[in-house]
Amino acid sequence: MAKITYIEHNGTEHVVDVAPGLTVMEGARDNNVPGIEADCGGACACSTCHVYVDNAWIEKIPAKDAMEEDMLDFAFEPDAARSRLTCQVKVTEDLDGLVVHMPEKQI
Repeated sequence: MAKITYIEHNGTEHVVDVAPGLTVMEGARDNNVPGIEADCGGACACSTCHVYVDNAWIEKIPAKDAMEEDMLDFAFEPDAARSRLTCQVKVTEDLDGLVVHMPEKQI
């Protein structure tokens, strides 16, 4: 299991265990973490699972692919360096301790 910390826009933290093989989005959904809507269910067809990866983790997670880059154009206030769609980040043991910050809203 990997411990992932989801931080709401208001500062509320949710630390949850997420099994390897799931996505960061599935970890939020399965643990009722508010702020990640995931309207498309993880198909990379919306931007409602957008987060900002904590600066300490930016270089430690796999790079974005072109489809994710395109969908981030629709996210609320995307940040070129820190924005990710959680449906596209697969959890591994290497992500134990990952911290993500949620935007003010999802669109």
